[in-house]
Amino acid sequence: MQQRFPEERIVIASHNPGKVWEIGELLAPVGLQVVSADSLGLPEPEETGLTFAANAELKAMAAAIGAGLPALADDSGLVVPALGGAPGIYSARWAGPDKDFGLAMERIRRELAGAEDRSAYFVCALALGWPDGSCEVFEGRVHGTLVFPPRGALGFGYDPIFLPEGESETFGEMAPERKHAMSHRARAFAQLRHRLSDG
Repeated sequence: MQQRFPEERIVIASHNPGKVWEIGELLAPVGLQVVSADSLGLPEPEETGLTFAANAELKAMAAAIGAGLPALADDSGLVVPALGGAPGIYSARWAGPDKDFGLAMERIRRELAGAEDRSAYFVCALALGWPDGSCEVFEGRVHGTLVFPPRGALGFGYDPIFLPEGESETFGEMAPERKHAMSHRARAFAQLRHRLSDG
């Protein structure tokens, strides 16, 4: 039996206003009112998981239990097989305290020197946590190739070096609506919306 949403509200387990707004937009079709963990005074848990799914679940459960409401969290990043899966769950940390993704992209270029395999994929894990301790995880991926030098000033993070399969533009060059139609986050949210529509 599917769980229900009390008061038609869901907590977004993030202290980032931009992310809360974006997730709210993605959830608009299912008619849930979103409230941020920050606005409820909930602390941010330490991300000690070893996978995207584990970190998303950790954040979602902390918010769900803390607020007594269903909570949604995401964890995402870039996986480069030739680098042993790095930067992976440490994608944001590679950008340093100043969130300088130019430095992070240069580090990838440097560490890939001489490697023939330039394949990569973005992962987004969404965790839907419930106050009773149960949790559901939805994962989306988009595969592509890394290109250097970076191309485009749109998007964010590693977008300028990521060329999706079958495309001629990097995520950094692509119009936002095109990127959002095929991104890892869009694929994870499509699964989540299907689950919520069924529920």
